[in-house]
Amino acid sequence: MRNVELKARDPDPARTLELALALGAADEGEISQRDTYFGGSRARVKLREQTPGDDELIAYRRSDDDQARVSEYLRVAAPDAAALKEALDAAYGTKVVVAKKRRLLLWENVRIHLDAVDGLGSYMELEGLVDGDAEPARQRVERLRKELEIDDANLVSGSYSDLLLDTPRVLVDAARAVMANAHVPYSHFPVGAALRGAGGAIHVGTNVENAAYPQSQCAEASAIGTMIAAGETKITAIAVAAANVDVCPPCGGCRQRLSEFAGPDTPVYMGSKTTTLGALLPESFGVAELNA
Repeated sequence: MRNVELKARDPDPARTLELALALGAADEGEISQRDTYFGGSRARVKLREQTPGDDELIAYRRSDDDQARVSEYLRVAAPDAAALKEALDAAYGTKVVVAKKRRLLLWENVRIHLDAVDGLGSYMELEGLVDGDAEPARQRVERLRKELEIDDANLVSGSYSDLLLDTPRVLVDAARAVMANAHVPYSHFPVGAALRGAGGAIHVGTNVENAAYPQSQCAEASAIGTMIAAGETKITAIAVAAANVDVCPPCGGCRQRLSEFAGPDTPVYMGSKTTTLGALLPESFGVAELNA
């Protein structure tokens, strides 16, 4: 199944509701939803528990774009949500929980969501159902965008889970947690790295030393391998933590490795210090230079 979707901050939910009703949108009432997102997958996967309504498991893929974009999704009924959540958490780990009150309205095959999200505030989503060609749904969403007076400055590219996870502390904590698994019998210098992929998942790795010293692997390289194995190829944020120092910058080789998948503006959280990959690796060599 496919939707054309648009998400935005909503500075005046009462005004948005008034405009939607004036267009003839049908008010379907309020729903309490709790979405639990899990890691270790190629798509975003969440278990939705809701009242009223049936619980369901939802897997979806979409580009992180602040304009109207197509989302591919699969919905599966979850009659025993508690047991399923326990199993998924044990297998993949819980990334984040998004709790919200959703006002649902329907207009010409477009779902209008007026959301009050715990920890974030007021947002709106437009979801136009795609039946074959996506263009008619895109046109309906764009019309609603104008009618509901959605300003460009309020458009949001990621999901609610991304917004809740988009803090240095979450990524640094993930790096510190995996650091405990480091195999460092020679240097006794454990390091953990955590990378956030474009899909919102966090991929971790730690340093692995070898008696033949050159065969050792840095934590950043381990995390990149985990990310690639999960089907991700873009890094949106980086964290590196070490047990022996407060600030742990990536080594020169890892800066180059990271630049293969991250841009110069990508934030790098190095324990108590934050910088960008571009600052760590100025005038870097990449694909553009290779193809020059």
